[in-house]
Amino acid sequence: MTVLKTSMRNFFAHKGRMALSAVAVLLSVAFVCGTLVFTDTMNTTFDKLFAATSSDVTVSAKGASDTGETTADNGKPPVMPASVLDEVRKAPGVKSAEGSVFTSAATVVDADKDSLSPSSGAPTIVGGWNANEARTMKITEGAAPKDSGQIMVDEDTADKHHLKLGDEIGVITAVGTHTAKISGIAAFQVTNPGAAIFYLDTATAQKALVGEANVFTNVNVTAAAGVSDEQLKKNVAAGIGADYKVQTAKETADANRKDVGSFLDVMKYAMLGFAGIAFLVGIFLIINTFSMLVAQRTREIGLMRAIGSSRKQVNRSVLVEALLLGVVGSVLGVGAGVGIAVGLMKLMSMTGMNLSTDDLTVAWTTPVVGMVLGIVVTVLAAYLPARRAGKVSPMAALRDAGAPADAKAGVVRAVIGLLLTVGGGAGLYLASVADKAAEGSMWLGLGVVLSLIGFVVIGPLLAGGVVRVLGAVLLRAFGPVGRMAERNALRNPRRTGATGAALMIGLALVACLSVVGSSMVASATEELDKSVGTDFIIQSDKGERVTADAVQAIKSVPGLERVTEYKGTQADFTTPDGKTLDDTSITAADPTYATDLRVETVAGKLADAYRLDSMSVHEKFAEDHKVKLGSQISVAFKNGSTARLTVRAITSSDGVIDQGAMYTSIATLKKYVPAGKLPLDQLVFASAKDGQQDAAYTALKSALHDYPQYVVRDQTDYKQELKDQIGQLLNLIYGLLALAIIVAVLGVVNTLALSVVERTREIGLMRAIGLSRRQLRRMIRMESVVIALFGALLGLGLGMGWGATAQQLLALQGLDVLDIPWPTIIGVFIGSAFVGLFAALIPAFRAGRMNVLNAIATD
Repeated sequence: MTVLKTSMRNFFAHKGRMALSAVAVLLSVAFVCGTLVFTDTMNTTFDKLFAATSSDVTVSAKGASDTGETTADNGKPPVMPASVLDEVRKAPGVKSAEGSVFTSAATVVDADKDSLSPSSGAPTIVGGWNANEARTMKITEGAAPKDSGQIMVDEDTADKHHLKLGDEIGVITAVGTHTAKISGIAAFQVTNPGAAIFYLDTATAQKALVGEANVFTNVNVTAAAGVSDEQLKKNVAAGIGADYKVQTAKETADANRKDVGSFLDVMKYAMLGFAGIAFLVGIFLIINTFSMLVAQRTREIGLMRAIGSSRKQVNRSVLVEALLLGVVGSVLGVGAGVGIAVGLMKLMSMTGMNLSTDDLTVAWTTPVVGMVLGIVVTVLAAYLPARRAGKVSPMAALRDAGAPADAKAGVVRAVIGLLLTVGGGAGLYLASVADKAAEGSMWLGLGVVLSLIGFVVIGPLLAGGVVRVLGAVLLRAFGPVGRMAERNALRNPRRTGATGAALMIGLALVACLSVVGSSMVASATEELDKSVGTDFIIQSDKGERVTADAVQAIKSVPGLERVTEYKGTQADFTTPDGKTLDDTSITAADPTYATDLRVETVAGKLADAYRLDSMSVHEKFAEDHKVKLGSQISVAFKNGSTARLTVRAITSSDGVIDQGAMYTSIATLKKYVPAGKLPLDQLVFASAKDGQQDAAYTALKSALHDYPQYVVRDQTDYKQELKDQIGQLLNLIYGLLALAIIVAVLGVVNTLALSVVERTREIGLMRAIGLSRRQLRRMIRMESVVIALFGALLGLGLGMGWGATAQQLLALQGLDVLDIPWPTIIGVFIGSAFVGLFAALIPAFRAGRMNVLNAIATD
């Protein structure tokens, strides 16, 4: 009980000094709990949606996926004859059944040809209105569509695009463009996660989405009273045979949940990873805080030991303080985490993904995980200072001698740090010379971990040299004040090393990712310049295939020298070594593609691969399956017949664009795949006649005005788009890393604040002999800048080493240009100086306000 009272007294006596450490714990716990609440809420939202939209049993056409996605390569959904509906209705246990038609491979535009698709990446679904849809949608205005001239839209989409009854919109599919006027607006009865939904009458949906009558994509079946979904599934399957997919509501919902869950898991674990980095940085802050508090209470600890307190009691007293800090920070962090989750939901709503706070899900495990993490991390971080406090002898403490200097421990630390750093360097070297990406990735991971730990351990040893260099370059210009700031930073290398290490971790990751991102852009840009021989690339940014109507619009543009179609499909290969390779990708293109993309060949000519019944393979495939020029491969095309294609060219397996692709001609594909089953183009390439590039560029954009889902890019546009995409990804990662950097800044603030308290008497003496308040504040600011730049130098150097090694692994995939983004690196370094200035504002202000006589009188 005495230990608890002492700990409580000390905790509240130093509550101001504990505050920043508590904030670090709060932020880290809040990020963990916010991530868990946010992803749990999204799971709840989708679970409700899938449960509400799934009928008791669903019958799908052969080829439809478990998730209900019905888009085929030809842009049309796989269908089944309407006669299946009659067979289903005859099955025992069926209360009712109805056929439906829907697709997510459609683009819907308004009268001005502007897309009505969600900007969040959520799907656009067009289907027939039926009783199953009426379970989840309520008509709030107008009426359901009754003929081909009418269409109904969901309320969220209508509000977003200011649509009203009577407005004309167009539905663009592989079949063509269907126009209709809005007859009704329907609201979701469950939370809409952002999809845009449009409804036609069933007969119109069949013609507009599939191009033929008397077919369905799905049959929705409702069970009679007392009949389970499993029993109904067996009855229906027995009645219609094995040519169709039959699923219960649970199976459909589980498949959808798994599909969405894979994305949510990636997001969840990525965010938790950044929270872990923030926790790691927070450990340094807590260690520094308790180390300095213990040092300031040396005499008090000596008195406790002198009156009979054991080492364990002193140790326990410090750990109880840490426990209190962990509890306070974690409790506040759990509450803040719920607030972060709500904020993320609002942010997602702004991007078009609607998430209702009514579905806010706080599982009992979330606060438990947050509390356990916050408390355990805090107590573990305080263990070393607590152990050090217990080792202080009573007489040394009463003399205010502090903890005994342990030269041996310093040597051991230096040796361990050097060994870890050398081991990390060896791991990075082995990664850079690896022949296989998988092996190299393992060495890279090991090298990153060892080098990071090594730099943390060896930080105090590095602090002496680096701070002196920084002092000589930056501080000497400020005269005696600068020299005092340098000596203050050198006074306790362990403290300076720990404070700088907290900032080092975040900046190392920033530098590494900057190098990797910049190298990827530079490599891809060089590859484009070297390999791409076309002027324009036309594609959908959402992965939609190019419809035949759009291709015709492209071909009608004047001033074009050539247009190249590019189709991707799947086939089962039987190679000369007797192996069968299922679902292997093969690319069919026009012969002009050999000009549009300059692919390196190791045998034969790529142009020959576009002859009828011919193909190319890449070098690695040829080696693995004993393929050479003139070999024949049996190719069973998806939705088509089997061909025996002769290998006319073997291409290099290196390169970035179309790496590992195998080519044949569109003429060959048409020979073995029926016209109605031919895949649509993934991309279309176009080249202008000499001197007509600008005019052709404008004409292409004009020709595709009615097809807003497709984007026309020249090579400059393509390079910029690539740069923007990687830049957006890096900005997102930098934003998440900002949490760790904020915690590191708190560490600098706390270190300086406690350092000022620790040096109160010294500051009073300096003021007494003539140091002005302005000079004192400048000294503290300079000390903070040096510590921040020390951490920045270590972090940026380490990160560039990691990034350069990672680029060597990317070179195995064809990204062989190393590009150091010096403007970013220099900007981060300069920014670190401003971080140091900012962190010193409050400590410097408090130091300047000290009463000189009271400061001198302080023990």
